[in-house]
Amino acid sequence: MKYHTDALPALITVVTTIVLIMHGPIPQLEHYHDFADQSTRMGIPRAFDVLSNLGFLVVGVFGVKLLWQQREHPAIKAGWDGYMLFAISLMLTAFGSGYSHLAPDNSRLLWDRLPIALACAGLLSAVRTETKTAIDGQKLTLILALAAVSSVIWWTITDQRGIGDLRPYLMIQCLPLILIPLWQSGNNAPTRDRNWFVIALLIYVVAKLAEIGDQPLYEITGWLSGHTLKHLLAAVAAGVLTGRLYFRTDHAFGNTHRKLTEGLA
Repeated sequence: MKYHTDALPALITVVTTIVLIMHGPIPQLEHYHDFADQSTRMGIPRAFDVLSNLGFLVVGVFGVKLLWQQREHPAIKAGWDGYMLFAISLMLTAFGSGYSHLAPDNSRLLWDRLPIALACAGLLSAVRTETKTAIDGQKLTLILALAAVSSVIWWTITDQRGIGDLRPYLMIQCLPLILIPLWQSGNNAPTRDRNWFVIALLIYVVAKLAEIGDQPLYEITGWLSGHTLKHLLAAVAAGVLTGRLYFRTDHAFGNTHRKLTEGLA
């Protein structure tokens, strides 16, 4: 299935790029910053939208600690650079998104979107180097990180010119959802890796749907907005991916398994 493993993801990337170029600029929604949560709690404006970012910090810290301790483990070594960028970006997302929601505007939104784009780049790099081991993980992570940063800078520059073109940023966010399943399937990635990614993907899709229903959900619950729920679910999705790395390294069961094996020997 050489065509499927190599050509199809590349073809999708090229076609997507062409379609976006032909489509023309994609501006940000006019009322993007009109979030439903306008509450002030403990002196924090838009408190739940701000504090719900703590989930990213928890998952990110856990991921960085795990990756650093297990940096030579064969189960994660190939994609280590990308996964480390992903974990660090989750921590940065907590601060960037929290800062942005304190006083939402486009200048603060830059610091929200930068780490999100970097997290997507890290995930792309990690899975690609795992499924095609001939690739230099450090170089690919650097290239994709630069592409991620450039996508946000492009939006910022065009926003200052009154356009606010989101095409590159949207592309860096969408490609992991399409390419990663193809890479994993076409290169016979372990079934558990694929299943865990599908679970994370489904949770993330629900998170995006919650974001669309920001105001209606807030009106129903009286306290939980769709955007707050999006933060919480996106952190859970990131936690699923990080959790898979945890179990890959036998962190949870490694010592028990080793003792049982030694006892039976």
